[in-house]
Amino acid sequence: MAPSELLSPREVHTNYGLAPQTLANYRWQGIGPRYIKLTPGRGGRIRYRRSDVELWLDGQTIAS
Repeated sequence: MAPSELLSPREVHTNYGLAPQTLANYRWQGIGPRYIKLTPGRGGRIRYRRSDVELWLDGQTIAS
């Protein structure tokens, strides 16, 4: 799996457990992983680089 591999929201869900609706909410709030919008408009196709998802997840890790 290449770090620059592009994943759909459904593939992010399959690989990392983040629901597509949660990802959509995070995009709207500006708090989720970086994403790429391939087509314009509300229904535009969204993709995530695997490396961006993993970097974001690393940033969410809390050490006690």
